[in-house]
Amino acid sequence: MSSLAVVSIPNEILDPQAKKMLHSRKRLTRKGSGLWGWLLKNLCRWWGFLLAAGALFVLLVEVGNLSKDAPKPLSVGLSISNKKGLDREDSSSSIASSYIKKEKKNHLDDLSMPTRRVGGMTESCLKLLSQEEIKNLQFPPSANSFNVNIHYKSGTADIQNQNSEGIRTTNSFTGNQTMSERADSFEVHNNVEVHCGFFSQNSGFDIEDDDKSFMNTCEAVVSTCIFGGGDVLYQPIGMANTSLTKVCYVAFLDNATFGTIEEAANYEHEAHKLGIWRIVVVHNLPFPDQRRNGKIPKMLGHRLFPKARYSIWVDSKYQFRRDPMAVLEALLWREKSTLAISEHGARKCVYKEGEAVVKKHKALPEEVALQLDQYRGEGFAENAIYDGHKGECIESFPPQDFLFSTVSSC
Repeated sequence: MSSLAVVSIPNEILDPQAKKMLHSRKRLTRKGSGLWGWLLKNLCRWWGFLLAAGALFVLLVEVGNLSKDAPKPLSVGLSISNKKGLDREDSSSSIASSYIKKEKKNHLDDLSMPTRRVGGMTESCLKLLSQEEIKNLQFPPSANSFNVNIHYKSGTADIQNQNSEGIRTTNSFTGNQTMSERADSFEVHNNVEVHCGFFSQNSGFDIEDDDKSFMNTCEAVVSTCIFGGGDVLYQPIGMANTSLTKVCYVAFLDNATFGTIEEAANYEHEAHKLGIWRIVVVHNLPFPDQRRNGKIPKMLGHRLFPKARYSIWVDSKYQFRRDPMAVLEALLWREKSTLAISEHGARKCVYKEGEAVVKKHKALPEEVALQLDQYRGEGFAENAIYDGHKGECIESFPPQDFLFSTVSSC
C-alpha cells in the first residue's frame, strides 16, 4: 500500500535564496486574495444600491426621450388651432391647418409655419398671402343663391324626459326634436323651422345684453371658451392691425373661470377685454358636463353671432397664430369652400372614435352605441371616404332600437 505524505519543511533548513522566493510568493498570494475578496465582499453588501442606481439612470434617459415634443394635431374647422403660447400684447392668430406638425420645445409665440412632406418635397402646410396683400383683404360679396328664411323652434321642454334605456333625450336647451323633424330639417325650402338649441326662454347659456349687442356687430369672429377653469387663455398673435378692425375675438367664460382672471392686471373692466379677447361671461350653463357646454359656442356660433358670415373656432388649449383674414382666404375663398376642418390626429373612422370615447369615459357606452346606430341608419358607411381623407373601419357597436342625439348643430 502506498501513501501520500505531506511534509512541511521548516524555514530554518531552507537556504537564503529559497526563503526569499517563498516569502515573495506568499506576499503575492495574500495581496491577490485580499483585492478580490474586498470586491466580492462590497459587491454583496451594495448590490441593491448599485441595481437601483442603474435603474434610475435608465429611467432618466427614458424621461429625457419622452420630453421631446410629440406630433400635435392642429385643429381646424373653420376652426383652426395651433400650439400653446404666452400672452403677447402686439398681435394674435393661429393657423387653420389640417396637418400634424412635430414641434420643437418651448415654441411659445412661434410664428414659423408648420411644414409637410409632399412627393418627397417639404412645403408649407398653409400658403398665405404676403403681409401687404393681407392688409388689403376684404370680405367677398355674398354669393348665396338661396332665399331661405330660417326660424328656430322654441317652446317648453321637460328636462326629465328619458327614453326606455334611461337616457335623457331632451332638456330645456335642446328641446325634444323628433326623427321626422330632424329629417325634414335637411330639406331646403323657402321657409324652414328647425331645432337649434336655446329652445325655451329659461334654457340657460345666458349672456348679458351689452355682450349680445357687441356680438351682433361681428361679421367674422374668432372664438374660444373655457368652462370650469383649468386652461390658460392664450393671446392670439400674428394678425395684421387691419384685421383687428374686421374680425372679432370672443372668449366665452363661465363665472368660475372669469373669477380667476377678473383680477388680472391687464383686464379692462369697462371694455370687457383681456388683451385681444373680448370676454363674454356665460351664466346658467345648461349641462352638468362641461364638454357639452363647450359644444354650444363651438357648434352654434351662428346662433350666438347672427350677423357673422365667417367664424373660426380655437380650442382653448391652443394659441391662434395667424391672420384670420389670411386663413379664411387660404382655406375658404381661394378654394371656394364653405367649411374647413382638420382630420383627427389619431383616428379616421367615426366608429373607432366611438370606441375611444367610451374607453376615455367621455360618454356612457349606451349613449355612444345609440348615436352610432343613428349614423348607420342614415347610411354613414363603415369605410366612408370623402375627398380622400377618410379611412376604413370595422363596425364595433351592435344596432340598437333607440336613437340618441346631443346638441343639434344645424
